[in-house]
Amino acid sequence: MKLGVALSAALLAALPAHPADPPAQELWTFDRLDRIGGHATTALGHPRVIDTALGKAIEFNGVDDALFIDVHPLAGAATYTFEAIFRPDGGNAEQRWFHLEENPATGANTGSRMLFEIRVVDGRWCLDTFNRSGPNQQALLNRENLHKLGAWFHVAAVYDGRELRSYVDGIQDGAAPIQLAPQGAGRTSVGVRINKLYYFKGAVRMARFTRRALAPAEFLHVVH
Repeated sequence: MKLGVALSAALLAALPAHPADPPAQELWTFDRLDRIGGHATTALGHPRVIDTALGKAIEFNGVDDALFIDVHPLAGAATYTFEAIFRPDGGNAEQRWFHLEENPATGANTGSRMLFEIRVVDGRWCLDTFNRSGPNQQALLNRENLHKLGAWFHVAAVYDGRELRSYVDGIQDGAAPIQLAPQGAGRTSVGVRINKLYYFKGAVRMARFTRRALAPAEFLHVVH
């Protein structure tokens, strides 16, 4: 009997461990270049850590600066809140500055992705939030809601299983009903789109990824 118990224990120990469940919420602070949120980074160009009134942040030059991180922090999430605190400083008219991309192990290009973008219009900026999951996609772009450059803002994308909503400083900026499937494992770029187009000029202080739809009262916030 003891031998049987010992063999069973040995067999159990030899079985592959089940992967840990992803955290319900993950916070990334942009205060160093080599690791963000505990994940190793690859830098493109020369992004730099700066001191700001909010704490340390990473600044991008809008030409060739970016960070790449080999993780999709919202992979598998059926509902989610994607938040960031950032400072847009001008630059090109179109900027894809925070990009989560599904990248299956098969190497297939599914095109599934989540993005924060901005448009610079007449010396001000507006938010463009985008999600494509499988065949369904939705952009939330409000060109009427313009904000000043050179200041810190909080932005959020919230999906509750029925509707995608975007927010700037806790105020709803756009909304649309849509069915979005959970995305698979992948990677992230900050400061540029994954394919190294549409560089961002400005700084990023923080991001948070939550596997449920938060109410605005639960968001991170910026004190102006």
